[in-house]
Amino acid sequence: MDLAESRSVGGFFALRTTPPETGGAHRPLARLYEGDDGPLHARVDRVAARLGAPERRVGASVAHLGLAARLWSTALGPAALHGRFPGLDPAELSWDGALTSPDDLWWAGSDTRPATVDELRAAVQEAHLVPLHAALRRDGRISPRLLWGNAGSALAGALRELTRWAHAHDRPEVAERAAVLVSGLLDHPDLAGTVRGPRLRRASCCLYYRCPGAGLCGDCVFDHAPRTGLEARPSAP
Repeated sequence: MDLAESRSVGGFFALRTTPPETGGAHRPLARLYEGDDGPLHARVDRVAARLGAPERRVGASVAHLGLAARLWSTALGPAALHGRFPGLDPAELSWDGALTSPDDLWWAGSDTRPATVDELRAAVQEAHLVPLHAALRRDGRISPRLLWGNAGSALAGALRELTRWAHAHDRPEVAERAAVLVSGLLDHPDLAGTVRGPRLRRASCCLYYRCPGAGLCGDCVFDHAPRTGLEARPSAP
């Protein structure tokens, strides 16, 4: 599968099919899901330190949001553009938490899957997000609702980027296909209600605002950081 067009959407959509030139300590994500938690623990530590996070779960949330966005994007991009997407078997998809996109993920597989809601759900949500959430809960206390909120936000973010790209390149069919797929994915009980309204604004918070000097994310449920004492704005219609 030619993934060059997906890379043009943005860095989160890029998926290496050869070892990164920068080197790295890539390990199949299957090992992480099976209990080899060291790289994930180190990633959470690194993110928490960089942000000056007051709680470990804040670093865990932000680290999770980034990886969830990578997983959704590398599947949804080719699915919307070409009607098929990489299989992303956890045994063939390697990750190095010390690197950033596109060097963090390396796909050594060759199988592709048809661009259907069921196939995307099986490849990303079931094969990756469910065991990734379990691994993060082994790392420390973190709410399942927060993790699924992150997953929904990451999926909505991938849709926004694909829609922007489609408009810029006069490819309306790409935006339409992505919107149909995302609507179906968000219909699952774990993801339903995680984002709301036409702007797909999230219904929970990723906790980023708790970091020193941090603001609010673009799709944040809050109008103002809770520490200001102001209430969250009403849910989107």
